[in-house]
Formats: sequence, structure tokens, C-alpha cells
Amino acid sequence: MVSERAWADAEIIWDFHQMHHEPRPCSVAVGLGSHDLGVADTTVDLYRRGMAPLIVFTGATSRTTQTRMPRGEAVHYRERALELGVPPSVVLVEPRATNTGENILFTKALLEENGVDVESILLVSKPYEERRAYATARKLWPNVEIVSASTPVTLHQYVDSIGDPRLVIDMLVGALQRLLLYPAQGFMVAVPVHDVALAAYERLCGDGFTSRLARTTAA
Repeated sequence: MVSERAWADAEIIWDFHQMHHEPRPCSVAVGLGSHDLGVADTTVDLYRRGMAPLIVFTGATSRTTQTRMPRGEAVHYRERALELGVPPSVVLVEPRATNTGENILFTKALLEENGVDVESILLVSKPYEERRAYATARKLWPNVEIVSASTPVTLHQYVDSIGDPRLVIDMLVGALQRLLLYPAQGFMVAVPVHDVALAAYERLCGDGFTSRLARTTAA
């Protein structure tokens, strides 16, 4: 069972992870691979709304997705986009990235290889990865404008879709920990974490929501 206080703390962190950007037209929409096909659906929706003329899906497989997406996250995302009626000519696939930094760097290289002039990126991720993805892109692709986006869903709706409240809260905690650790390791720009979110994070760690924490010495 998740206590009422833990739910309240999770809501604080859920909200903090989202950048609350208003979607606007960009040079390209980049869907970051994961277990969540909702990222592909949201990227397609933004394309249909005229927010980008081109889509890049990026991601290999991970322990989480190797069974569900054996052909690779980006490949499965592309297949989903085509099922939804997106023309094949506007979807590029970057199939090698295994972390957020590689998502950004390999996508940048792919677009350069294809001669795409990029001034702005509509960066589509899971809701609780928005801020981390934004901070990573600002570090590794500093000369373009980054607009963050994710599926508009509440924490409880997302938990219902995953079916495991504790796992989702663990992921929220792990994502915030990386915002604290990774700037010093050169993986992203520094992101201020306000005191309310930091206190909620510390309480959730104390309550044992720690399965997705990174080792403090890990790269």
C-alpha cells in the first residue's frame, strides 16, 4: 500500500518533472524510446497538429523493453506511427541509443547526415522524464531551442496504465536523483530543484522508494 503522504509527495515530484511548455512548431519532433508506446502516440499527435514536419524515433532495447520491443524501441515506435497513418517518408529511426545522452547525440548526427537544418526540437518523452531530457539536450545540443512535451496524463492515470504504483513512484524518485547527480558528471546542465520537491524526494527515499536510484559513483 502507498500512504496518503507518499501519494502527495509523488504528485509534487510528478509535477516538478514536467516542464509545462506550450507545444509550438519546431524543426523536428524527437520521440525518446522507452517501454511506453504512448510517447510514439503523442509524437504522432503533435505531427498531425503541425508542430513538426519530421519525426525521429530514437532508442535501442533495454532490459525493460527487450521482450516487449525485440526489434528496438525506435523501430517499434516507427511501426506504431505508420499504423496511425504517418507517411514513412517523414519518420527517421535512430536504433542504437541506450541512454538519454546517446538519444540526443545520435539523433543530432542522424539529422546532420540527412541534411536537416535544425533550429528547434520538440522533445517528446515520458511525463516524468521531461526535465531530465530537457537538461540533457541543453548540455549536448546547446545551439537549438528545446520544447518539451509528453502525454497529457495525471499521475494516477499513468499509474493505472502501468499497473504498479510502487514502481512508478520509484521511477519518479530515480529520475529526480539523476537531476541532482548528473550535472556534476557532465551529462546535463544543472537544474535547480526547489525545496518542496527536494523534501518530497527525501521523504520518499526514507520510505523505501529506492529501487530506481543510481549508484552515486555511476557514470
